[in-house]
Amino acid sequence: MALFPAFADAVKPGEAPASESEGSKRDLNWLTNPSFCSEDALRLHQHSLEDVDLVSEKSPVQSRLEPPRESETSESFQKSPKKKKRKKKQQHHKREKKRRDERISESDTDNDDRHDERKGAELNLVDKASNVSSHSIWLDDIQGLTTEVFRTDKKADPANWQYKSLYRGNIARYKRRGNVCLGIDLKRQYIIWEDTAAEKKQLHKRPERYFTKGGLKLLSMDGIPVCSTDQGSPSGSSTWIPVSQLDPVTVPTASWENPLGIYDPLTTLWLQGKGPPEQNALKQPESQENGNFSLMRKVEEYNRKLRENPRDVQMWMDFVSFQDELMRGPSCYSVNEGELEMRKKSLKLLLEKKLAILERAIESNLNNVDLKLARLKLCTEFWEPSAVIKEWQKLVFLHPNNAALWQKYLLFCQSQFSTFIVSKVHSLYGKCLSTLSAVQDGSMVSHPALPGTEEAMLAIFLQQCHFLRQTGHSEKALSLFQALIDFTFFKPENVKNLTTREQVEFFETFWDSGEPRVGEKGAKGWKAWMHQQERGGWIVVNPPDEDEDDVEEEEEIKDKSLPKWQNWLHVECSREARQWLPWRPDKTKQQTLEDCEDPERQVLSDDLGPSLINISNSNLRFQLLCSFLQFIGVPCECNLLPSFLYIAMDENSIFEDKQHNQGLLSSFNLPLSGVSSTGHMDSMIQARKHVGHSKEGEEFIQNFFHMMLPLFSGKEKSNLSIFWLQYELSKIFQCLKIGNKKKLKAQGKKSKKLAKNLLKAPENRNNLSLWQLYAYLEWLLGNIEDARKVFDTALNMAGSAGIKNPQYYHLGLLYAELETELLGSLEGALESRTVHILTRLAERGPYVPYSGQVLAVNILKARKTYEHLLQDHLNESCTSDQEQISSSQPLVGLVGCYSLFQYLTLGIDSAVLIYRQVYEKLKGCSQRLGSQNSRVTALEALTLMHVNLLRYHMQMSVYPLNPLREALLEALKMYPSNQSLWRAYIQIQSKTHNASKTRRFFDGVTRTTKSLEPWLFAIQAEQMRKQLVESVQRVATGDVYATIPETGLTNRIRALFERAIETDDGTHCPLLWRLYMHFMVSLGNKEKSKGLFYRALQNCPWTKVLYMDAIGYFPDELQEILDLMTEKELRVRVPIEELELLLED
Repeated sequence: MALFPAFADAVKPGEAPASESEGSKRDLNWLTNPSFCSEDALRLHQHSLEDVDLVSEKSPVQSRLEPPRESETSESFQKSPKKKKRKKKQQHHKREKKRRDERISESDTDNDDRHDERKGAELNLVDKASNVSSHSIWLDDIQGLTTEVFRTDKKADPANWQYKSLYRGNIARYKRRGNVCLGIDLKRQYIIWEDTAAEKKQLHKRPERYFTKGGLKLLSMDGIPVCSTDQGSPSGSSTWIPVSQLDPVTVPTASWENPLGIYDPLTTLWLQGKGPPEQNALKQPESQENGNFSLMRKVEEYNRKLRENPRDVQMWMDFVSFQDELMRGPSCYSVNEGELEMRKKSLKLLLEKKLAILERAIESNLNNVDLKLARLKLCTEFWEPSAVIKEWQKLVFLHPNNAALWQKYLLFCQSQFSTFIVSKVHSLYGKCLSTLSAVQDGSMVSHPALPGTEEAMLAIFLQQCHFLRQTGHSEKALSLFQALIDFTFFKPENVKNLTTREQVEFFETFWDSGEPRVGEKGAKGWKAWMHQQERGGWIVVNPPDEDEDDVEEEEEIKDKSLPKWQNWLHVECSREARQWLPWRPDKTKQQTLEDCEDPERQVLSDDLGPSLINISNSNLRFQLLCSFLQFIGVPCECNLLPSFLYIAMDENSIFEDKQHNQGLLSSFNLPLSGVSSTGHMDSMIQARKHVGHSKEGEEFIQNFFHMMLPLFSGKEKSNLSIFWLQYELSKIFQCLKIGNKKKLKAQGKKSKKLAKNLLKAPENRNNLSLWQLYAYLEWLLGNIEDARKVFDTALNMAGSAGIKNPQYYHLGLLYAELETELLGSLEGALESRTVHILTRLAERGPYVPYSGQVLAVNILKARKTYEHLLQDHLNESCTSDQEQISSSQPLVGLVGCYSLFQYLTLGIDSAVLIYRQVYEKLKGCSQRLGSQNSRVTALEALTLMHVNLLRYHMQMSVYPLNPLREALLEALKMYPSNQSLWRAYIQIQSKTHNASKTRRFFDGVTRTTKSLEPWLFAIQAEQMRKQLVESVQRVATGDVYATIPETGLTNRIRALFERAIETDDGTHCPLLWRLYMHFMVSLGNKEKSKGLFYRALQNCPWTKVLYMDAIGYFPDELQEILDLMTEKELRVRVPIEELELLLED
């Protein structure tokens, strides 16, 4: 028998071909196998048939599950030399076969039929080859069958009797998807299936984290409400508390609509043709996992309210804000689950949706400005700047009397880098002020003046002056102040009834006449000049020639070997400090306008006229004066208006500890921190080294005070004198900080001379505030005995009537605090001069200088007197608002004296108790009578005194930190913009190792307030911690050894900067961008720092110090940055060509 029967006629091996024609059969030789034997093949086939018979007797299920056994004949086969590989292959095929067999359903009868047919074919083939009996035969092989033939199938198929049919198309087939069954509550019921395939898949599935899509969906789901049961445990003390659900599960009963009892109640009602009950009509299905129904319900609620009341502007705003929440969650408008998962929530889609809502809101509220502003803010995100500017112009044209709208329009125009030019924005400020002036005068009949227009006009004017200062045009800014002060305080009587525009036309003739202006030598004002012009003009008298030898010309370039960028920065800063006054031709030297070397230093009337406004309110007039003094560096009590405070904040002085040369108790309030004065443009790296202004600047300030003091009387005149002396004190502080004894001695002589001249004036002889500043000046200069004499003289001069003087207690408190700071310890406090001072303050009699230890009886009498005085002042402060203004100032000084007295005689706990009682009393009065400004100021001052006393006590003795921390936390929640409190807080927190509490507190404050100080000091606290970690890691050689991990401080600081910049005030705050740039440069990544610089210019393109910082950080970009400054018309005092000429000389 051949191996292949079809080719049995082929030539056998060893035989020769019959003829040459059969040569073609040679190609079939490969079909024959000389080693093949037919007998062996039949013998092997019989053994295989016997194995088939044995297997067929077993059940088919067992034959599928049991692995096939090795036959006896398999032992005769030789094993391959690669045993391991073949064994692995066989095991892999066995596993695959087993998996395939398990997937075969028992109800599938087709597989059984095919198996029987295959087995019958094998048996038929064997019968023909050898007489081997079998259990099944082919029907075609049987001859002469006329009747029907039946087939016996011993294996029962349940599908045959269950579906009443043998046709396989009538048998239902299905695949189960998941473990869900219809009719069950997924939150309360779960089915465990016998099939373990799904469980095996779940074992390989990784658990989802909280930030995944599934985790976020779980956060938006409504939880199952539960309540504790009232039934107590029988044992009385159980380890768990049983709870019961508010809506217990009701087991449905079987009925004709629900025969199997698997439908829920709502489905049963639907089958009956009924709707849900009224109380459950709005209840969302608990089986919803995505929270779609809650969002849909909110949307429907908003739509219903807005449809009923379309005039509700706040509801429209809330609906716009709700879109952020709607986009964060899953969409309630998705058709299917795939769309819900694949939907992309882009920012543009959100903005367009908000814009559509706002446009509908504007259709219902055509005259509402807030909705239009919100729409413009959204349009800024994806419109071109030119299109947005046109929309702003339309809005301002429709509402020209809205000062708040003008302020936002001006800020938008000066913060657009692509369209920003200094001259254009400056003219825009003039147009704004002239329009509001016309509205205020009544010239613009179409629009009436709104309440608060005059105050808003002053705020816009001050914002314009600080804008010009930050661009480097300090001469124009100073001229604006000069013109408005002359226009306000020296206006002739015969022009007061005219409109503002007509008054400005008269004023321009005075400005262009060349007469001295406010602050200049020989200035007499507009009124005197016009009065003299009516009489025939001035009589010019040649003034005596002054000695010109005192003028010191500072050498601009000190070291030519330095790089070009360093020399440019030095010359630019020096000229900025000396040339902030506008240039005027000197008539004594016969100078003309053509003699000016720098035309930018000249200021003409065309640059000032549109910005002049009428100020009739006396308080606003004095506020204008104080704002100008702050502008030139004189410390004042008046702060900048909050509308543009952070826009003007550009100096890195808010983090400086100003008590390094002062005691903790006797801290002195210096000028407003963060806002640099004119003439000072310092870099982030180098602090200010010069004291005060140049000689011309000091003469200007002196002339200004001499000119303005005669215009006032009473308290306002006293305040101006105090401001002048405080300016001298600030220069003393600066000299002490630098450590230059020569300058300190010279400045001390000038300051003492000024103080004595002020006290010689008749109206100032009894001014205790001036006496207090003069004594403090002597104390700072080191003249302790002279200062004590001044204090004693002032207290003795007040006498018994000093108790009624508001400044009496402040004078005594400062004297006592200075004496307390001289004590080395608290052991001899009772015998000190401080107790004597505080005891004599409580006695109603003339003050007696210190002579020795105070008697115990006098101490008891003084304590009792302080108690009665404090109670009387607290009652007066809470009686009425009228008395509040006059009683808040002495209350602060009285509480300070009493608490310090208790601290020295009884201890720190008694002093803290007084502060706590007064704090609670004033806080209750504020809640009952309303938060008056003076009451809030008193609370803030008392809180600062409380904190300073605790800090001093911790410095002198061992005391826990928690009381100080709690006092600061409570104070900062009430006054989040107080820089002194923030400085104290970050100083004490920098010494702790756990920063989590500090970070949580900063995060809580930044969420509840719009002030920018919490962000700035949070960044400073993290930077201090980073410096501390780096100082530990550094050794003496300067190398860094990462023994302590940084714990992500760099990323945390960067994240804080980004979050602060995203706020409304932080976006346009130059100081915040300067700090961010300095931090990024300190990390060493200059490419990112350069990108951050251009990003800062997109928001603050008017800030000159940003460009100067960039020149210091990126010296190679000097020419490019200077060209950019020239393009934007920022003030460049030293062109690069002039610098090259100076370097060549």
